[in-house]
Amino acid sequence: MRKLLAILLAAWVSLSAAQSYPTKPVRIIVPLVPGGNQDIVARAVGEELAKALGQQFIVENRPGIGAIVGTQAVKHSAPDGYTLLSVAVTFARVPGIMSSAGYDPRSDFTGVSLVCRIPQLLVVNPSFEARSVKELVAYAKANPGKVSYGSSGNGATGHVAAELFMRMTGTQLLHVMYKGNAQALIDVMGGQIVMMFDQVSTSMGHVKGGKLRALAVTTLERSPLFPDVPTLDESGLKGYEDVTWNGIVAPAGVPRDVVLRLNGEIRKIMANPGFVKRYAERGIEMKASASPEEFTSYIRSEADAFAKLVKDAGMKAE
Repeated sequence: MRKLLAILLAAWVSLSAAQSYPTKPVRIIVPLVPGGNQDIVARAVGEELAKALGQQFIVENRPGIGAIVGTQAVKHSAPDGYTLLSVAVTFARVPGIMSSAGYDPRSDFTGVSLVCRIPQLLVVNPSFEARSVKELVAYAKANPGKVSYGSSGNGATGHVAAELFMRMTGTQLLHVMYKGNAQALIDVMGGQIVMMFDQVSTSMGHVKGGKLRALAVTTLERSPLFPDVPTLDESGLKGYEDVTWNGIVAPAGVPRDVVLRLNGEIRKIMANPGFVKRYAERGIEMKASASPEEFTSYIRSEADAFAKLVKDAGMKAE
């Protein structure tokens, strides 16, 4: 009887805490510099959560070492739901390529929800002779190691997309690493490098302005912003898909009821057509996970898939 009472009391305390949460400001750590898509989306979601829950959701930028500094800070924070982490697909991938990451995305964090998906475009300099994926593959096979592509480093979204491309086409491209995608994009436009995989949201203005040529999109469906640009799947790379995503996680051990409440509020935010449309026009698909468990499982699958790619492609850990 005492054991049953203890269980019921613990459940009541947990439920009461979730119903009153949050009772003070909540921090969302963005482990990158301000201004990028991840930062913009985290602030947008934070603003909506503040309105819904009646407490401040303060976005704090903690950049450093490929997002590791901010990520480790949240890992070691109290698991009470008052410190959250904004994550991107690289969150699941970095530990597979960097021994210094100091965290395991599978076990050190609890998924709260996905918040958006962002397709990538395969873009080339407009003067490059290939005008389709088929022509690009033929050129790359005839000139192994001479078609250069840019990315922000090992394990970055552009790097992974290119590795998948090479494995599926049997081509060998030249990887040129930058400190960020912005400079790589400038060099594609300037002709210093031939191509790159970049988010639709940051490339579309340059494509529409004629400074870049888009050969394909990395989702299985065409982008509504570029209905005339084929997918890589349509272009002969059957099943090819590589999408950038952002989400929210919490340190492992946060009460499930708190995580459920946050997930529920994020799902309500993503059900607002006006909010979703505002970002769709920028190439960002706002989308929530059906449950915290769904997002946690998704992170694990992304980490496992990348670990296999690292092994299969012989990517070097740093």
